[in-house]
Amino acid sequence: MEQKKYDVIILGGGPAGLTAGIYLARGKAKTLILDTATIGGQMILTYQIANYPGVEKISGYQLSAIMKKQATTFGCEIVSNIKINSLGLDSPVKKVTVNNKITYTAPAVIIATGGRSRMLNVPGEPEFKGRGISYCATCDGDFFQDKEIIVVGGGNSALEEAVALTKYAGKITIVHEFDHFQAFEHAVTEAKNNPKISFIMESHIVEFLGDESLKAVKIKNLKTGKINKMNTDGAFIFVGYEANTHQLKDTGLELNKWQEVVADENMNTNLKGVVVAGDSRAKRYRQVTTAVADGTIAALSVLEYLNS
Repeated sequence: MEQKKYDVIILGGGPAGLTAGIYLARGKAKTLILDTATIGGQMILTYQIANYPGVEKISGYQLSAIMKKQATTFGCEIVSNIKINSLGLDSPVKKVTVNNKITYTAPAVIIATGGRSRMLNVPGEPEFKGRGISYCATCDGDFFQDKEIIVVGGGNSALEEAVALTKYAGKITIVHEFDHFQAFEHAVTEAKNNPKISFIMESHIVEFLGDESLKAVKIKNLKTGKINKMNTDGAFIFVGYEANTHQLKDTGLELNKWQEVVADENMNTNLKGVVVAGDSRAKRYRQVTTAVADGTIAALSVLEYLNS
């Protein structure tokens, strides 16, 4: 088994991990970012970011590419699309084994594994995932040119992505379980003012139907209990995220009931030399800006730890 030594290993290459990598590499710490998928995390799935300070409008993909370039320019190494076989976080020297052939070691680790789209967990969803059901407007919107689609959810992501999808789809129906939205007022107003968007409130989807691809959904009214069948060409689901912490359960890290990593205001976890940043951390707000802030604090905490 090949071994490689670093000062810091960052698990996750989203905005939190990339920010930490920028700070650590600038601080002359030998830094490695490992990611099981494409660098950028959930950020690359965002069609447009308009609330990032100093930038009027930019796609998530573009912003992640800029962050990645910054990190590598300062000397941070990045390895993506790997499989993590084992984690050892509860000893002075942390170990991460990947692809059954390389073990990376470091005295400090930053957990920046982010989150993933939450599923509805109703019949038909696994079968039609990728065959009419999507969790990414940026990835799949252009497959639904002039089609009739459903968007599920009532938060900022659901409404903002529904508006983004109107440049492709002919008609969009937003299905939401409450009688009001959880999104910011500007997102609600923009969606309500779009002639392509209609709403089914106080309802949720109980089943996805189709053959080779999605053809219809069953929608239950939560007030009356009545179930109606609605034909659709596609469904985009935006009902929040779950922390990507499934590989951390047996490492000794403290997780809360939502399986998020518990940490103090300096991002320090219960394990010495292990800090956390971004959407995998137990916190209330999850934005690119909050992930960047977490990554900054995590990196500074690690530099202090390395110098102590």
